[in-house]
Amino acid sequence: MGFDLLYWHWIVLGIGLMLFELMLPSFTALWFGLGAIVVGLLLLFFPGMSLAAQVLLWTLFSIFFTVFWFKFLKPMSVDKTKAGLSKEAILGEVGQVLTLPNQSRRGTLRFPAPVLGADEWMFISQDELNVGDRVRVTDVSGNSLIVAKQ
Repeated sequence: MGFDLLYWHWIVLGIGLMLFELMLPSFTALWFGLGAIVVGLLLLFFPGMSLAAQVLLWTLFSIFFTVFWFKFLKPMSVDKTKAGLSKEAILGEVGQVLTLPNQSRRGTLRFPAPVLGADEWMFISQDELNVGDRVRVTDVSGNSLIVAKQ
């Protein structure tokens, strides 16, 4: 008494694995499911395949899709911009003092080119500054920059 897997068994297994991926954080069951669907489609067009050949193809396709995702597709989706990394994007920038800080307000400085969408920023400094001095950003405090005289 032999057991034969039909094409639709592989497709149902593939869809089941893809649905199972919804509960997993690893993003790998999807590729095993896609491998099963490919084997099911191959079995639809080549129905005489042995069970060993089916399992071997499923293993190979699953490995191929997993490697293809992690090696080629996933690196293309990585955000290489500095969006969301405001502190790292602004540290070290050099600007010019427009207004000096006093007891009731912070000073204002201007960058030659907009930084994170604005060319004028409020600042705090421990150094004695004059209007027109060049300052370098050393840290960020809330919405204000901490600067040092350059």
